[in-house]
Amino acid sequence: MTMLPGETGAGGAPASGAGGSTPAVHVRGLVKAYSGVRAVNGIDLDIRRGEIFALLGPNGAGKTTTVEILEGYRARDGGEVTVLGYDPGRQRAPLKRKIGIVLQSTGVEPYLTVAETVRMYAGFYPDPRPVDEVIGLVGLEEKRNARVNKLSGGQQRRLDVAIALAGNPELLFLDEPTTGFDPSARREAWEVIKNLATLGKTVLLTTHYMDEAQYLADRVAVISAGRIVAEGDPATLANRELAKARIRYRLPDGATPPAGLAGPPGADGFTEFSPDDVTAALHQLTGWALDHKISLDGLEVSRPSLEDVYLSLTSAPASGDQGGTA
Repeated sequence: MTMLPGETGAGGAPASGAGGSTPAVHVRGLVKAYSGVRAVNGIDLDIRRGEIFALLGPNGAGKTTTVEILEGYRARDGGEVTVLGYDPGRQRAPLKRKIGIVLQSTGVEPYLTVAETVRMYAGFYPDPRPVDEVIGLVGLEEKRNARVNKLSGGQQRRLDVAIALAGNPELLFLDEPTTGFDPSARREAWEVIKNLATLGKTVLLTTHYMDEAQYLADRVAVISAGRIVAEGDPATLANRELAKARIRYRLPDGATPPAGLAGPPGADGFTEFSPDDVTAALHQLTGWALDHKISLDGLEVSRPSLEDVYLSLTSAPASGDQGGTA
């Protein structure tokens, strides 16, 4: 569901230049507390124009509070925030005309057609995209005259994105866009979101699915206990020291590998270890096995996924004040 623009009488000029050289989102020292407990505890964040940015974090980490502050729907206690050059706390009305928001749950009238729905929401904006163009962008041409209650889950999510695009926004907020979807519907939604980048849109995505963030996002940030604990492109985060590559294999009974190339065997008989230099360790291990004519059953090298990194970063409480329930 997209949020409608505010009153035209409030707001004012952007707090800073709105040119392409400035970030779409600029945050420094963002703080928000509930009953004296900091849910957001000094966040710094920049989101470049035209990128898909994923904000990841467990429930209670401060993710929702941060996004609501950026959208202008929650007041901050401290820090500097600009979104598309506007301060969302003081210039909410003009900002709302430039953003689209897709929430987890929708309130779309079920008996309107797809075209009627998009046309209705487009009417709330001063410079909307043409209705047929929006419908085409989300791949609902064949459902143009279908009623909302006849759409599949994936098609309804496409309609949600169409509603958010109706006002021709510069920045889209997507909150858990594929929660509850089956694999096929998720892939459909992913392609729609990916295509937004070709329009030059900036997308801020929140999700609990690491494969979703890895597929869609140009960059990701992990928030834990109100702080950003890691930020970068998904591949860079997956190569962090805290989640090293692992070598795994199983030896015949009685065989003993060289020192430093093994850990204690697991219940399944497999040995697993994480060397500092994977290439050298693998060369030494396979060379030893060939020299001694020993089979390394199930030998595999696994690189850490974004999910591995996420779990490593969020499994232990972060230092400082703990986050609230947002």
